[in-house]
Amino acid sequence: MSNALEIPSIPRFRFLRTAAVAVAASRFGAGASPTEASAAPATHSSFDSIRQIEAGVLNNGYAEVGPKDGNVVILLHGWPYDIHSFVDVAPLLAAHGYRVIVPYVRGCGTTTFLSSATLRNGEPGAVAVDLIDLMDALKIEKAVLGGFDWGGRTADIVAAIWPQRCKALVSVSGYLLSSPVSNELPLPPAAEYQWWYQFYFATARGARGYDMYRRDFGKLIWQIASPKWAFDDATFDRTAASFDNPDYAKVVIHNYRYRLGLLPPEKMYEELEARCNAAPVIAVPTITIEGDANGAPHAPPGAYRDKFTGKYEHRLISGGVGHNLPQEAPQAFAQAIIDVDAF
Repeated sequence: MSNALEIPSIPRFRFLRTAAVAVAASRFGAGASPTEASAAPATHSSFDSIRQIEAGVLNNGYAEVGPKDGNVVILLHGWPYDIHSFVDVAPLLAAHGYRVIVPYVRGCGTTTFLSSATLRNGEPGAVAVDLIDLMDALKIEKAVLGGFDWGGRTADIVAAIWPQRCKALVSVSGYLLSSPVSNELPLPPAAEYQWWYQFYFATARGARGYDMYRRDFGKLIWQIASPKWAFDDATFDRTAASFDNPDYAKVVIHNYRYRLGLLPPEKMYEELEARCNAAPVIAVPTITIEGDANGAPHAPPGAYRDKFTGKYEHRLISGGVGHNLPQEAPQAFAQAIIDVDAF
């Protein structure tokens, strides 16, 4: 089994602007034809239990459903969301015989740091290493990975850098690797406006404000990112409880400040971040998926098509589906996992 910090050699690429940022201003560009898969009503409100395991620098909290001997699927949530994004997806996959693992990202829910001395680092490379560490701790050699937002970026990194650990990939909004260097190039004003919270987080006022109003902030992002999703207070509150983790705001602020180039990579992740910055291709079988009402910044599929060199398909899910696609359209997401596993 690969060591968590072993970074295999990959071809060098020029530093370039990641598709997710480079075309943020043109997110209404041409895409694939919609797939008829409207969001169905939620049927589950929670997971039966949360498990804990020491993995790398974390005591990682995760939900697990399905048979212990099933093929493994790991589902990765974004910000400001938590494992409840997959509360309906996981049972659908378990019913197909999959062993489904849904971890809390560092600083969220029941995932805590083992040491008070560890930097509350939110950089993408650190979060990707967390996934490798979790797989090692659970003795999972290889899994189908599915994710959105931060979770999609983590899945993309593992698929690109550790393809031997990723059987296949489902990524909402496609190719999400970026770098502080590529993010230095200004975008048109309409696109910059969509990233307003990143600039807010860059300030001392923003860090204090986010810590004070983390739940209000999360609900606002939900409304902006999924403008047609009629979630109720109970649905939001189940996820927002995860924001009460004492390290949550620190990890979030660090993530966005790092991505803006305001913080250097932590030394232990420096080589990994350099390889991610080179925008490596992803060769594992992949389905990229997008909701037709995603209000968060995202690139049209044509902008990142060339980053996937293996068997590939893109799906646009209709029915007013926003950024939190797994929770808004669980059947469509689960079907993508099942289909990509059969590629």
